[in-house]
Amino acid sequence: MAKLFFGMNQSLDGYVDHMGFAPGPLLFRHFIELVRGLTGSVYGRGLYEVMRYWDEDHPEWDAAQRDFAAAWRSQPKWVVSRSLKSVGPNATLVGNDVEAVIRGLKARLVGEIQVGGPGLARSLTDLGLVDEYRLYVRPVVLGSGKPFFAAPPPPLRLVAHDLIGEDAIRLTYVPA
Repeated sequence: MAKLFFGMNQSLDGYVDHMGFAPGPLLFRHFIELVRGLTGSVYGRGLYEVMRYWDEDHPEWDAAQRDFAAAWRSQPKWVVSRSLKSVGPNATLVGNDVEAVIRGLKARLVGEIQVGGPGLARSLTDLGLVDEYRLYVRPVVLGSGKPFFAAPPPPLRLVAHDLIGEDAIRLTYVPA
């Protein structure tokens, strides 16, 4: 049975914003290895459209960016959207009965499936489908943006804390 987790880079004041700050080299390498090991990812429309950046090579990329793109492209993706009509390579559009699709993925797959985006994570949390939350807290204050938790989470229990890279603390929680 696969484990569904929600994990993102987060500011000290609780916001996620890929434009506000980026991971340092060691944290980025951690994310590359994480993505390489995933069974797949589930995205909402908004974050999926942002992540499509990795579908095409860019000449200015360094080796780490090329590694991330290769890892991201190779993993299966399920995109939850009622407005998209199609999705890119190695992706499946999920328009209806999201709960049944995600429960089916968890039942038939093995490994870890990442949830991308706070809005989708909230919906899946409300359905009791998220098994773990990984907050990568960084020493940045944004003051506004999308919060990591789109709504108050269920009661959580801390199960691990790790220094990742040069300046990130990963806090891992499970529903209590």
